[in-house]
Amino acid sequence: MPSGPETTTVDAEDGTDAAPEPAVPPPAPGTAARRPGRARRLLAAGRRHGRATAVAVAAGLVLTLAFPPYGLWPLSIVAVVVLSLLTHGRTARQGAWLGFAMAMPFFVTLLRWLHVIGWDAVVGLSLIEALFFVPLGAGLAVTSRLPAWPLWAACLWVAEEWARDRVPLGGFPWGRLAFANTSTPFTPLAALGGAPLVTFAVALTGALLAFVILRAVALRAQPRTRAALLPAAGAVALAAATTSVGFAVPVPTDAADTVSIAVVQGNVQRPGMDFLGRRMQILNNHVEATLDLAEDVAAGRAEAPDLVLWPENASDLDPYTEPEARAVIDQAADAVGVPILVGALVDHPTREGYVFNQGIVWDPETGPGDTYTKQHPVPFGEYVPFREQLSAVISRLERVPRDFYPGEEPGVLDVGPARLGDVICFEVAYDGIVRDTVNAGARALVVQTNNATYGRTGQPEQQLAMSQLRAVEHGRAVVTVATSGISAIVAPDGTIEQRTEEFTQDVLTAELPLRDDITVADRVGAAPEWALAGGGLVAWAFVVVRARLSRERA
Repeated sequence: MPSGPETTTVDAEDGTDAAPEPAVPPPAPGTAARRPGRARRLLAAGRRHGRATAVAVAAGLVLTLAFPPYGLWPLSIVAVVVLSLLTHGRTARQGAWLGFAMAMPFFVTLLRWLHVIGWDAVVGLSLIEALFFVPLGAGLAVTSRLPAWPLWAACLWVAEEWARDRVPLGGFPWGRLAFANTSTPFTPLAALGGAPLVTFAVALTGALLAFVILRAVALRAQPRTRAALLPAAGAVALAAATTSVGFAVPVPTDAADTVSIAVVQGNVQRPGMDFLGRRMQILNNHVEATLDLAEDVAAGRAEAPDLVLWPENASDLDPYTEPEARAVIDQAADAVGVPILVGALVDHPTREGYVFNQGIVWDPETGPGDTYTKQHPVPFGEYVPFREQLSAVISRLERVPRDFYPGEEPGVLDVGPARLGDVICFEVAYDGIVRDTVNAGARALVVQTNNATYGRTGQPEQQLAMSQLRAVEHGRAVVTVATSGISAIVAPDGTIEQRTEEFTQDVLTAELPLRDDITVADRVGAAPEWALAGGGLVAWAFVVVRARLSRERA
């Protein structure tokens, strides 16, 4: 693989940059001709590094295509292969740069749905996310000198995602390799170790293929003996086994019983930041669709459901304080005759300026009952960190006039005869929130979401893919119910059984399987993620410490 500029020497142990050679002053007139070889070498080194950067950028764009709405999942492996080849044998600094060069275009294209807020938001968030690939690239370069380096490379991919899942401000795990592999041979591994194990398997496959390519290149310069071919053959076999091992993982789907549900997508008047329209409009849309469902049931055109599900923000007014909102929700519940899970924004009872994002169980006889409050509000979308300081320089933050107040408990709610786990919108991306909900007793999962701001941008498809992974990970049916789409019913094996189109008013009905058994992933929790991430970091530290000890002994 190409190396960096020749003015930098490399420590063969840890890959860090050693002291640079003295800078070469510009040649005096007439002297360049006496040293053409050195000038050519410097130019050639610069061109080689530029080509590597261009390849890294292309790999980032290729990685985007692995995710919905494109869904070309094998490209996630290709991207890992390319970054492994680019960083192999390089210095930590060069690896860090190549990791960033790949990540920045990847996140800009993956998160382009944020352009409805502003392209500065796309670039800003992408920059933050891409910075996590700086240590990833450096770690890949350093550990490439170790035996079994594909293993440590895969662990470092898990470590990078572990960090992005948590910091800053609670993290933003969009773009994990696992989320590009929600309906692939790797997906069943989620039932054993969650999304981190899926990421590990994808990254290990890619790193092993990179090893095979490097070995094949090396064999061209040496006799092709059987012994020389064995490592490459072993890597090919291991890569094939890693890709196919998911087929051997059982994904339990047998239901203890079922419940009849109706999923109501009321729709909004327009996409984008101003989706709310006039007062009561979104709530009336969901009431109207529910009343139509009640008429169909009364006329025998539809089976009566046991419960009805509405999305996040289905009520654009606080039904506890707005009599008009409460009256129409009561009307819908009375008409359909079963409980409705209502998504609503509710004023904080004691802290002025704060609001809860809640799912409320609305009974046709007793009215509002149990609630779930979203635990992980979205920074700058649902609350503004450092509001006083930032609002003085970013006037757009005025569009978030109130901060969402986080809940503290998992969203396990008894909705009629079903004990459901409520997860609101982006929370489906966070391993711990969904896992805690299942372990608290949820027999099926409901993702209440409002994607109207990002309609027709690819974001709803990306979020739906996460629901597919969660279904397999926890052995639970997952219902995604959205204001404007995509609403969907996902079976416990991750299959999408029904889905709506975006920006249509629609109602889905189904028999939802309810399960009590939990998966291995639910039992072991975050342990596999910590173990894999820790393994990669320990390998990196080992190389650095060994190099320093070698220098001290020298």
